[in-house]
Amino acid sequence: MKLQEALLELRKNEKRKFDQTVEIIVNLKGVDLKREAINAVINIPHKIKDKKVFGFLNNKSDLVKSISKLDFPKYSDKKLLKRLVKEYDFFIASAPLMPSVATTFGKVLGPAGKMPSPQLGVLMQENDNVIKELVEKISTSIKIRAKEASIKVPVGKESMKDDEILANALAVYKGIENALPTKRDNVRNVLIKLTMSKPVKVEM
Repeated sequence: MKLQEALLELRKNEKRKFDQTVEIIVNLKGVDLKREAINAVINIPHKIKDKKVFGFLNNKSDLVKSISKLDFPKYSDKKLLKRLVKEYDFFIASAPLMPSVATTFGKVLGPAGKMPSPQLGVLMQENDNVIKELVEKISTSIKIRAKEASIKVPVGKESMKDDEILANALAVYKGIENALPTKRDNVRNVLIKLTMSKPVKVEM
């Protein structure tokens, strides 16, 4: 089934009392995830939701909730640290603070896939314009990190227009395909679903 037809099919499902998420599922084959890390930052054309961004900065910013190096020691409390990581979607950091961020927060941010990276999250300059630009970029970026042979990624909300969801789904699929060692040959199949629906198989 073509992607557009599958989306129309999903919209026939029973309406729920919340705005369901549209997810694309890319099932892989012939990839040894222990040997080959599949990580990518994919830019999507349409924002799905506002992301909560937290900063490790030298100076406090009005644009994002942040802390400076002086506050780092209090996060040696594991509960406090885990709460922080759970509460925010993305973390950004000033480049000179990265070694301290890795030492203090890395053990929790790393496994959660939320460590600031040079691709998306490390500030070479720290000023309002640069921070604003990065936060805007984050709102239309999706981080992919394959832990199993099935990659599930949100590509939209039910309330969004079909063409926006389709454009996001295509961008995500292409981004995943490009991150695979032998590209399309590593894709077993592709499915699309709503939060509460059964997945529908699609041709990409």
